[in-house]
Amino acid sequence: MTAHTEVLAESERPDPAAEIRMTTLHATRGANYWLRDPVVRLDLSVGAYEHISSADVPGFTDALVGAMPGLIEHRCSIGERGGFVLRLRRGTYAAHIVEHVALELQTMIGHEVGYGRTRGGDVESEYTLIFERIHEQVGLRAAALALETVQRAFAGTLETVEPYIAELQSLAELPDVPPLRQRVLCGITGGDARGETREELVKRGIGEEELIIDVAPSYILQAGLPYSRSEFAIVLDTTLTDVPERYQDLERASRLVAVVADEVRRDGFVVCPAKAWEVQDRARDEHCRVAIFATDDDVTLRDQKLARAVALVERGRIILDTDAERTDAGPLRGDAPPAAQVAAALAAQLWQESTARRTSATETSSHP
Repeated sequence: MTAHTEVLAESERPDPAAEIRMTTLHATRGANYWLRDPVVRLDLSVGAYEHISSADVPGFTDALVGAMPGLIEHRCSIGERGGFVLRLRRGTYAAHIVEHVALELQTMIGHEVGYGRTRGGDVESEYTLIFERIHEQVGLRAAALALETVQRAFAGTLETVEPYIAELQSLAELPDVPPLRQRVLCGITGGDARGETREELVKRGIGEEELIIDVAPSYILQAGLPYSRSEFAIVLDTTLTDVPERYQDLERASRLVAVVADEVRRDGFVVCPAKAWEVQDRARDEHCRVAIFATDDDVTLRDQKLARAVALVERGRIILDTDAERTDAGPLRGDAPPAAQVAAALAAQLWQESTARRTSATETSSHP
């Protein structure tokens, strides 16, 4: 959106408290769509302030910076000290301003946070903000207080944020929610066949005692991963139906399901479709071994060379090509989705090979 500079008198401005409203607020604890670290997500409806910028309101920037001098340190997209203040004077909009104020409120109590993003929401005049936080209750309250601060600045009534700082300091002295400690064997995601894939793993002797988590893309989007570490992960597809439409396009969907790679242990493996190149790249960036599968034999030679293992269907049978050998994992049955069967067969084989290698290494080290 391009800012305009039509100065509005106070009598011409809609009531910011009525127009700029919070619609969603929650905190994530695990790796999430936006960041590996915990964040707060705030959805705003801005109403008439969709078209009213900071430059349109006399005294807005001076009042905000006067109350929060530390905003001068925010580089913003300009990339240098004072960048955000320059954006304010040129004209930027409510949601973006709330993001920066939420970060600065936390900074003012000594919490070193700096990551934030503002993006268009699911409908017109709505925005999704996410920002880093250290203490969950401080982050959540900072979001609400940031909204109030910006409302007051647009209304021309902002003088100080000191009461807000005192409140946040008190919250920061309270115990925080404990960090995620849950470790699981495998996280499974994708738009379909997650439960069936888990059942296929169990049929192949994997996960009878260890925990396998079927995590819906919508859950990842809203809350992040519900665990802190997995031995391996399975991404079944990037065709998502349980998330808002804007997250269903290939780029965003790939980024969303690839979050499961963030918490796979270093040198663990991620099983994903042969054509899901964006997911594969993200997994490699996280130092995971990438194994690919297809429900037919349509996998290019280049894909096979880049992958650490491959699963295909040839003449109705599941064929696995791993470090150990080329293995026939049995016929493709008609009682379960093909993707669930093929992905589970590959994951089970890789996990069994990995377990065997670790057992052998342990026995060798204990008998010099």
